[in-house]
Amino acid sequence: MIQCSLFWDWTRDPDVKDDDNDDVVFVLQTTTVAVTAGVLVVSTVAVLGYFFLGRKKKAPITLVDPSEKYKLRLIDKEVISHDTRKFRFALPSPEHILGLPVGKHVYLSARIDGNLVVRPYTPVSSDDDKGCVDLVVKIYFKNVNPKFPEGGKMSQYLESLKLGDVVDFRGPGGLLEYKGNGQVAVQADKKSEPEMKKAATLGLIAGGTGITPMLQLIRDIMKNPSDKTTCSLLFANQTEKDILLRDELEEIQARHPEKFKLWFTVDRAPEDWEYSEGFISASMIQEHLPPPSDECIILMCGPPPMIQFACNPNLDKLGYRQSQRFTY
Repeated sequence: MIQCSLFWDWTRDPDVKDDDNDDVVFVLQTTTVAVTAGVLVVSTVAVLGYFFLGRKKKAPITLVDPSEKYKLRLIDKEVISHDTRKFRFALPSPEHILGLPVGKHVYLSARIDGNLVVRPYTPVSSDDDKGCVDLVVKIYFKNVNPKFPEGGKMSQYLESLKLGDVVDFRGPGGLLEYKGNGQVAVQADKKSEPEMKKAATLGLIAGGTGITPMLQLIRDIMKNPSDKTTCSLLFANQTEKDILLRDELEEIQARHPEKFKLWFTVDRAPEDWEYSEGFISASMIQEHLPPPSDECIILMCGPPPMIQFACNPNLDKLGYRQSQRFTY
């Protein structure tokens, strides 16, 4: 306002003489420079404001240090089936994300009967989700499986938790990370440098709760339109009712039929079963997974006997190289 007033005073002054031209020019130049500087300052502030305010603020990460334990509070427990639960844990604030790269998992630890028990789990929630993390866990109860009369220590411990109880989380853990667009970083062990592999297509074999890392990967690929990687999943279970996360998997297949293929096999099939029956075989792999090639990677997660006696021998028979495979 003052700068404009100076300019206006000069234009309406009737007493300016020719001898005063130098002074007039000086006033005009000073005023013009001041106005220009003012516009520059305002423009700079506007640009900086747009840059900082318009830029999306990064959400705080929960898993800051892989060696630290973070106590997370149980806020919800959902019964999915007779032996499967979904546990929801609160993150430190409603704005926090877990901070778990795709392909990685978390470790839950607890002292049970005087012993420290640690188990890996892959969340079924997205890492974009703020404020909470979800785990789907199959509960291995005592005296159900004669081979494991004591049942699962960690799963039964989680089943015993009440809302408000806390559990120690640690991570990220694991030897594989999906970098996007078919790029997979794989470590031979924890001390090794990651080796980058590139795939146009992924063959996924899951058994039981081994579906959780596969779902994490599938979700990430499907939500990114620029990621053209295709996925084929062969999912093995004992019975149809044991199939975890089936609704979500079928929904993803319906939305992305060109990128995601889904096939089931169960040990004991009902009469109207439209998928395969029996252990994973060479013919199942041949029919429902991509053929061996330099552009294909096979990822596996499930019970060790399934990997050792069903997956690897049949992959060998069909010509998939060891360098093309990874077991979670």
